Amino acid sequence: VQLQASGGGLVQPGGSLRLSCTLSGSSLDYYAVGWFRQAPGKGREGVSCISMNGGKIYNADSVKGRFTISRDSARNTVYLQMNSLKPEDTAVYSCVARSDFPLVNYYDMDYWGQGTLVTVSS
Repeated sequence: VQLQASGGGLVQPGGSLRLSCTLSGSSLDYYAVGWFRQAPGKGREGVSCISMNGGKIYNADSVKGRFTISRDSARNTVYLQMNSLKPEDTAVYSCVARSDFPLVNYYDMDYWGQGTLVTVSS
């Protein structure tokens, strides 16, 4: 079973990116999925998470109104749509999966994906 994150890149302030988190080897329907990020020289921050059926969503105050998390069961994928990006959103974004909700402690997960770098700069 492997969790894979993708979609990072370089974008100008005000731009958009969509991150994807795909689980292979099992159904993502059994798991709540979340995104954490870590900026250079800073601690890890929980960004957003979504429950197994999508009925519960948590967003950090820093991204409310700009980031949207969603899940597509047919593609076994969770997405993080990031709009109105700011330089302070620059970080390595990692997705995690857990068989419970919410996702609070980064180290208390069932699966971790590798990070994908998001750079917001002009």
